[in-house]
Amino acid sequence: MKKINTLKKNYEFRYVLSKGKYYHGKYITIYIRKNQLNKNIIGIAVNTKLGKAVKRNAVKRLIRENYRLLKENLLLGNSMIFMWNKNVNLNEANFFKIGEEMCSIFRRADVLK
Repeated sequence: MKKINTLKKNYEFRYVLSKGKYYHGKYITIYIRKNQLNKNIIGIAVNTKLGKAVKRNAVKRLIRENYRLLKENLLLGNSMIFMWNKNVNLNEANFFKIGEEMCSIFRRADVLK
Protein backbone atom coordinates (compact mmCIF):
# COMPACT_ATOMS: atom_id res chain seq x y z
CA MET A 1 0.00 0.00 0.00
CA LYS A 2 1.35 3.42 -0.96
CA LYS A 3 1.76 6.01 1.75
CA ILE A 4 -0.18 9.27 1.59
CA ASN A 5 2.10 12.29 1.97
CA THR A 6 0.84 14.61 4.70
CA LEU A 7 1.47 18.11 6.00
CA LYS A 8 2.78 17.86 9.54
CA LYS A 9 4.27 21.17 10.59
CA ASN A 10 2.32 24.23 11.68
CA TYR A 11 4.11 26.48 9.18
CA GLU A 12 3.12 24.14 6.32
CA PHE A 13 -0.54 24.38 7.32
CA ARG A 14 -0.33 28.17 7.72
CA TYR A 15 1.29 28.58 4.30
CA VAL A 16 -1.45 26.66 2.49
CA LEU A 17 -4.22 28.34 4.50
CA SER A 18 -2.88 31.84 3.85
CA LYS A 19 -1.75 31.51 0.23
CA GLY A 20 -4.08 28.79 -1.06
CA LYS A 21 -7.42 29.07 -2.78
CA TYR A 22 -10.37 27.58 -0.95
CA TYR A 23 -13.42 25.69 -2.18
CA HIS A 24 -16.41 25.35 0.12
CA GLY A 25 -18.88 22.48 0.33
CA LYS A 26 -21.55 21.47 2.82
CA TYR A 27 -19.31 19.14 4.84
CA ILE A 28 -15.74 20.07 4.01
CA THR A 29 -13.72 23.05 2.86
CA ILE A 30 -10.59 22.36 0.82
CA TYR A 31 -7.66 24.77 0.58
CA ILE A 32 -5.46 24.07 -2.46
CA ARG A 33 -2.04 25.53 -3.23
CA LYS A 34 0.47 24.51 -5.91
CA ASN A 35 3.76 23.15 -4.58
CA GLN A 36 7.21 22.64 -6.12
CA LEU A 37 7.16 18.88 -5.60
CA ASN A 38 5.80 16.41 -8.12
CA LYS A 39 3.37 14.91 -5.62
CA ASN A 40 0.23 15.81 -3.72
CA ILE A 41 0.46 16.52 -0.01
CA ILE A 42 -2.62 16.63 2.23
CA GLY A 43 -3.53 17.82 5.70
CA ILE A 44 -6.76 17.19 7.60
CA ALA A 45 -8.13 19.46 10.32
CA VAL A 46 -11.19 18.86 12.51
CA ASN A 47 -11.97 21.34 15.29
CA THR A 48 -11.79 19.98 18.85
CA LYS A 49 -15.07 21.72 19.76
CA LEU A 50 -17.01 19.44 17.42
CA GLY A 51 -16.60 16.24 19.39
CA LYS A 52 -14.33 13.92 21.28
CA ALA A 53 -11.25 12.32 19.73
CA VAL A 54 -13.02 9.13 18.64
CA LYS A 55 -15.52 11.05 16.46
CA ARG A 56 -12.88 13.42 15.08
CA ASN A 57 -10.58 10.55 14.13
CA ALA A 58 -13.45 8.70 12.47
CA VAL A 59 -14.13 11.73 10.27
CA LYS A 60 -10.43 11.99 9.44
CA ARG A 61 -10.40 8.33 8.40
CA LEU A 62 -13.41 8.90 6.11
CA ILE A 63 -11.74 11.88 4.46
CA ARG A 64 -8.41 10.05 4.11
CA GLU A 65 -10.04 6.98 2.54
CA ASN A 66 -12.05 9.05 0.05
CA TYR A 67 -8.87 10.89 -0.90
CA ARG A 68 -7.04 7.58 -1.34
CA LEU A 69 -9.71 6.40 -3.79
CA LEU A 70 -9.59 9.66 -5.77
CA LYS A 71 -5.85 10.38 -5.77
CA GLU A 72 -5.16 8.42 -8.98
CA ASN A 73 -7.45 10.87 -10.84
CA LEU A 74 -5.83 14.04 -9.45
CA LEU A 75 -3.17 16.20 -11.05
CA LEU A 76 0.16 16.15 -9.20
CA GLY A 77 1.88 19.05 -7.48
CA ASN A 78 -0.76 20.34 -5.04
CA SER A 79 -0.85 20.88 -1.30
CA MET A 80 -4.36 20.40 0.09
CA ILE A 81 -5.97 20.92 3.48
CA PHE A 82 -9.34 19.36 4.22
CA MET A 83 -11.28 21.12 6.98
CA TRP A 84 -14.56 19.86 8.45
CA ASN A 85 -17.17 22.61 8.57
CA LYS A 86 -17.97 23.64 12.11
CA ASN A 87 -21.70 24.07 11.42
CA VAL A 88 -22.14 20.40 10.50
CA ASN A 89 -22.48 17.80 13.23
CA LEU A 90 -19.91 14.99 13.16
CA ASN A 91 -22.76 12.44 13.32
CA GLU A 92 -23.75 13.49 9.78
CA ALA A 93 -20.43 12.22 8.42
CA ASN A 94 -21.17 9.69 5.69
CA PHE A 95 -18.56 8.03 3.46
CA PHE A 96 -20.55 8.44 0.24
CA LYS A 97 -21.61 12.05 0.87
CA ILE A 98 -18.02 13.06 1.62
CA GLY A 99 -16.82 11.28 -1.53
CA GLU A 100 -19.37 13.00 -3.76
CA GLU A 101 -18.53 16.37 -2.28
CA MET A 102 -14.79 15.84 -2.74
CA CYS A 103 -15.36 14.96 -6.41
CA SER A 104 -17.42 18.08 -7.01
CA ILE A 105 -14.90 20.31 -5.23
CA PHE A 106 -11.99 18.80 -7.18
CA ARG A 107 -13.90 19.42 -10.43
CA ARG A 108 -14.48 23.07 -9.46
CA ALA A 109 -10.80 23.43 -8.49
CA ASP A 110 -9.69 21.94 -11.84
CA VAL A 111 -7.37 19.36 -10.27
CA LEU A 112 -9.03 16.26 -11.77
CA LYS A 113 -7.36 14.70 -14.82
